[in-house]
Amino acid sequence: MHKQAREAFNNSFTEKGYEEFVESLSAAFPGQLDFRVAETPVFVPRDLKQKILRASDEVISTLLSPDFQAKTDRAVPSDQFVPGENAHTSFLAIDYAICRNAAGELVPQLIELQGFPSIFGYQALLSETFRAFFDIPANFGFLFGVNSPDQYVAKLKALILGDEQPENVILLEIYPEKQKTRIDFAVTEQLLGIQAICYTKLIRDGRQLFYEKDGQKIRVKRIYNRLIFDDLLSYPDLQTSYKLTDDVDVQWVGHPNWFFRISKFAMPFLKGEFVPETRFLSDYKGDLPNDLQNYVLKPLFSFAGSGVRLHVTKEDLTAIPDPENYILQRKVVYEPVIQAPDGLVKCEIRMMYGWPDNAEKPELLISLSRLSRGEMIGVRYNKDFTWVGGSASFFEQ
Repeated sequence: MHKQAREAFNNSFTEKGYEEFVESLSAAFPGQLDFRVAETPVFVPRDLKQKILRASDEVISTLLSPDFQAKTDRAVPSDQFVPGENAHTSFLAIDYAICRNAAGELVPQLIELQGFPSIFGYQALLSETFRAFFDIPANFGFLFGVNSPDQYVAKLKALILGDEQPENVILLEIYPEKQKTRIDFAVTEQLLGIQAICYTKLIRDGRQLFYEKDGQKIRVKRIYNRLIFDDLLSYPDLQTSYKLTDDVDVQWVGHPNWFFRISKFAMPFLKGEFVPETRFLSDYKGDLPNDLQNYVLKPLFSFAGSGVRLHVTKEDLTAIPDPENYILQRKVVYEPVIQAPDGLVKCEIRMMYGWPDNAEKPELLISLSRLSRGEMIGVRYNKDFTWVGGSASFFEQ
């Protein structure tokens, strides 16, 4: 997107250099990299950066409104409510499509937001590795609010560990060794000293939780939660000592309830220049838009693009038995903005925030980008292309 930075990168790019770059990631964490890494980072010009930051500030102002929690109570399914909810989310991820407005300017358009942690560990590693293997201009950076990777790690430690020792803090997942994002778990363990523990391995004793390490029971005092109910539902016959809905004596960093509250469910409450029209399907009361080809249907309680329908008819929509659990969102047109050797590529940028319990508002820490030639952006939808996949964003300072 930044013309000079793009041209310089492309002119110096070699397939051999890219292969060495990816191999360095794989070698650092053998067997853990399970998704495609794009050939290039995204170079975000200063003007677009300012628009993204302004859009995010507007989103955050809605999250800070005193009635937001009451408005989103319905978002948390009654059978999936977890006790011990924090006053606000510990994490925030805001996804933007990069588009072009009527004036020809590049602008962000909000796609989704999540009150859930993203790949904070891996993304820092990836960004640093891009800089190590490629000539990234010195006036482009990937971190916010800090001056070095060490300061970034210190912020992550303060947010995720709190006042606890690393062995008493766990990263919670279901079968973490099988997850696509497991390289992030490995990087997080290296950076913070906390282990990824499978939900099935937790031991409940009264209101306390434990896990076993080297034959010893270790008390769990704080949970860095990466587990979502959507994944648990894939294993209906699990027999476990601890149920996620149990009332236990732990601190949550990334409380499960906020995954539901700050999600597609929050989109209809957001307005602004960078927010596409979004309404609960139930709010239409049968008076559906006539141009449905310009809308996308999204189920509220799904993850990673599951259940999204890009092409819908009135018959499809009226047949849905629970329209209150879907949103209808005006489509945004991704502008192909990344020049690859064989054409242009679409881009999405995720801004990633941390929000300590005692902080007034979220703090921007880092970002990620995803490059696509397919109809959907996610890495899983772009396996057979080049110059696509997960990547890093470097912002003009």
